Amino acid sequence: MQEKFQDLLKSEGYKKINFKISKTQHLFVKAKINGVSGDFIIDSGASNSCIDFNYISKFYANASESTTLASGAGSNNMLTQASYDNQVQIGRWKMSGFNLILMDLSHVNVALTQFKTKNVHGIIGGDILITSKAIIDYNNLCIYML
Repeated sequence: MQEKFQDLLKSEGYKKINFKISKTQHLFVKAKINGVSGDFIIDSGASNSCIDFNYISKFYANASESTTLASGAGSNNMLTQASYDNQVQIGRWKMSGFNLILMDLSHVNVALTQFKTKNVHGIIGGDILITSKAIIDYNNLCIYML
């Protein structure tokens, strides 16, 4: 059954991307933003994909002012910036012209450090997952993106 499902997704044009599950139960994936590789958490509960403020220059993200305040697990009313027209690549899936939120993710990385898990550069959120019609396959540790 699983093989037929994978074959169907492949025939539809879905790209298979492997991820790892950390000790903290986060899904970790390598992604490229503007051609630069980094470590990201896949978070279907996050509305927007984001990059930590500390890595704006690493990913060649152009920061623009934003009046939006973000909130997440353990933090509220966080200041954000926006970065427009970015290229995002996860495995063989790629999209240009993508907007990303820039924000302080230190609270995420502090929590990861406490569990001796590597820090992340950002989060792949619902905006990318919805756009790519993502299907998360926990059993096979992969995500399919169209």
